[in-house]
Amino acid sequence: MIEAMPRRGDAPTQDIPQPDDDVSLPAWIYRDPEFYAVEQEAIFRSSWQIVCHLNDIPLAGDFHTFEFLGETIMVVRGRDGQVRAFHNVCRHRAARLLDGPKGNCGSRIVCPYHAWTYEHDGRLIGMPQRGSYGDFDFGSHGLVPVDHEVFAGFVFIRLAPGTPSVAEMMGPYGEELAAYRIEDMVPLGRVTMRPRSVNWKNVADNYSDGLHITVAHPGLTRLFGRGYGVEARPWVDKMWGQLQDRPSAVLSERAYQHFLPEVPHLPPERQRLWTYFKLWPNVAIDIYPDQIDFMQFIPVSPTETMIREIAYVHPDHRPEMKAARYLNWRINRSVSLEDKTLIDRVQAGMGSSSYTVGPLGTTEVCLRSFARAMRRLIPESRLHRPPPPGWSLRRTPSEAPAFAAE
Repeated sequence: MIEAMPRRGDAPTQDIPQPDDDVSLPAWIYRDPEFYAVEQEAIFRSSWQIVCHLNDIPLAGDFHTFEFLGETIMVVRGRDGQVRAFHNVCRHRAARLLDGPKGNCGSRIVCPYHAWTYEHDGRLIGMPQRGSYGDFDFGSHGLVPVDHEVFAGFVFIRLAPGTPSVAEMMGPYGEELAAYRIEDMVPLGRVTMRPRSVNWKNVADNYSDGLHITVAHPGLTRLFGRGYGVEARPWVDKMWGQLQDRPSAVLSERAYQHFLPEVPHLPPERQRLWTYFKLWPNVAIDIYPDQIDFMQFIPVSPTETMIREIAYVHPDHRPEMKAARYLNWRINRSVSLEDKTLIDRVQAGMGSSSYTVGPLGTTEVCLRSFARAMRRLIPESRLHRPPPPGWSLRRTPSEAPAFAAE
């Protein structure tokens, strides 16, 4: 058992080799309730989460809601065109203000319980029986704002400060992303939620794992051959594959290769390129020539995760583009089902007394990066076996999560 546990701090990855770089995270943290509770504060409260795209809320009063860590957040477009984020909670008696995943709240946000009324910018502007509250300060009873950032057209929120801006975290790939004109995209369909009976880290590990592609995803192997790349930056993992010219033996894959049309705004090297990004710790963006999907691996319990996803596209009514997008869905639906089988296998194995940690090869750069981040933020991640119950209550203030640029 590794007992030495340095204090938390700094960015999630560093170039200095660590003693445990060659082993995976321990199995117990993929199922332990106490560790799961610590993760909420140490990792997720300061993490950036996608709520929606600007083109999901084009009109004044349009909103999207997002439930995360027991909080309900709303992102609202104001009459001034600005997008803002607030806790979806009335300041009077804590009633939920806006219902459903999306909609339009009209010219004001009105609480359905006691009709306290707010402007789109969060200001409290009306309440019944105002005189009964004495010398009441409207200015101090507006909606509670939530930190938000717009990057590449997506609206991100976080519940607490800590990590750098999304723009800084994605900075190494800014020019690459700019080629796709993501800010001009519009939603294709609606947000879907797919439950998975596994720990969120299991989903994140699988997403960034390059070794399993040729073993467990025959469709992707037929499309990419063995040319699948992976790399890890301090805050972002990147994976990619270039579509082969050789027609696939499977009809849907061969049809996708055939029908995928040229996209006028993309340079030649991106016309047949599939790229995957994972933003620390649980946001994934799949970039195809024909569309872009985002996914979040939202923790629900130590052994439950909700995958939240939706696709975005540039308006394009060409029949071949419509066909390509349908075939993209067909191909990736098969990949998703294959991944579900894989992560179910792993989650079951994490409960075995025979398994503690496993070796990591030098090419498993994304898993190494993720494991190093977890160990830095929650030093107990270094322990091969769980510490005695109640360990989280014995933590000192100096062990609070901290982030800094490298």
